[in-house]
Amino acid sequence: MQKKFHLMDAVMAVICVVFVAEAAAPVAAVGNSQYFWWIFLLAAFLLPYGLIASELGTTYEGEGGIYDWVSKAFGKRWGGRVSWYYWINFPLWMASLALMFPDTISLLTGKTMGIIPALLIELCFVWIVVVISFFPVCDSAWILNGAAVIKILIALTLGILGIYGAVHNGMANEYTLRSLLPSFDLDSLSYISVIIFNCLGFEIVCTFAKDMDQPKKQIPQAIIAGGLVIAVIYIFMAFGIGVAVPTDQINMSTGLLESIQLLTGRPTGIIVTVVAVAFLLTLFGNMISWSLGVNNVASYAANRGDMPQVFGIRRGKHDMPVGASIMNGIVASLILIIAPFIPNQELFWCFFALNLVMFLLAYVPVFPAFLKLRRIDADRPRPFRVPGNQMTVRVIAVVPCILLVISIIFTAVPMSFDAETLSGVLPITVGAVICIIIGEFIVRADRKEIKKGDEALWQEEL
Repeated sequence: MQKKFHLMDAVMAVICVVFVAEAAAPVAAVGNSQYFWWIFLLAAFLLPYGLIASELGTTYEGEGGIYDWVSKAFGKRWGGRVSWYYWINFPLWMASLALMFPDTISLLTGKTMGIIPALLIELCFVWIVVVISFFPVCDSAWILNGAAVIKILIALTLGILGIYGAVHNGMANEYTLRSLLPSFDLDSLSYISVIIFNCLGFEIVCTFAKDMDQPKKQIPQAIIAGGLVIAVIYIFMAFGIGVAVPTDQINMSTGLLESIQLLTGRPTGIIVTVVAVAFLLTLFGNMISWSLGVNNVASYAANRGDMPQVFGIRRGKHDMPVGASIMNGIVASLILIIAPFIPNQELFWCFFALNLVMFLLAYVPVFPAFLKLRRIDADRPRPFRVPGNQMTVRVIAVVPCILLVISIIFTAVPMSFDAETLSGVLPITVGAVICIIIGEFIVRADRKEIKKGDEALWQEEL
């Protein structure tokens, strides 16, 4: 039977996965220096990470993704940690996006939604994503393609309105050479992790390899083409928000829609409504595209004894990882149920930042794993190879790894101890510590749940 996931599907999947529209507002909170950070991180992080993901993804095919890469380099325990961090970020992220639905509806209607109706809407979002994730990626390709197109259209709309607004109404923020230089303000630096988050996800496309016509060619091509498009639309979108909203007034969850309202001069209207609906649709696209990769990695790790067995449950003629999908829904639902009792005004940022920390932690071992695999598995055929001599390749791997560690510190560690900083950062710190401790219990558990034949296969692969 012919594969259904073609090159254009792969390119659109890269855009759908990596381009995260809801993260535009937190990044805009950095101020005008966001342009410097975008350009710097696109060169220092996105490009080397994309090259490394292309090499590892085409060299080590399969559903394991970053779990496989790290396990082969540093052993199954480190692979277990990575699979846990990689998975737990997803229900946290899904919960944070679910919180945006009632906020967006309230912004459009001008009416504050009650706790119960808001919770019902949030839970509907979560479980619709869970159900769709029961089906293979080739059956959901139209969702990924549609979400990618919608994201591009939103970015173009915001950027074009930004240019129009700048010409006719002036800038909401002062644009000077000084303001465009990098800002090292502690509040601004805490949002730099969002830009790095916006650059991650290429390895998800690698997990679609079995649904592709020619994965060894399509994966690098999709990553390069998708990466170039993403770089352009990110900066264009950032400009639109920067023109519309003063930096200190940006709302983390509704900043994008508020920018459209300010640029059009109307709180409602056709453009505002269409963008709002389109934006909410992209949230489904984000979750569906990521669930297909995250669930496969969690299930793959569970079948090798490095995650609880429930994550390894697969059902249906396509052998889909329904266990991981259902766990996503359960954890995200529990988070949403307790959310109203958390004393934090920026609930979206609280959960989104915690998701960021766990997500970035999962990638830290990938870069040293890449270097070690180059050394211990040097004879393995590499359809795509990161160019450069040994020193160049080492720099390409070390620089993004250092940037990851720095961004995690600025996001999860309080840089001052005043009441405002602690109230915003401390819940993220505590949440991250709890997630890490749970992960240690999981990876150190003595499980004998490896499916028959998998252990021998695993040893052979290593």
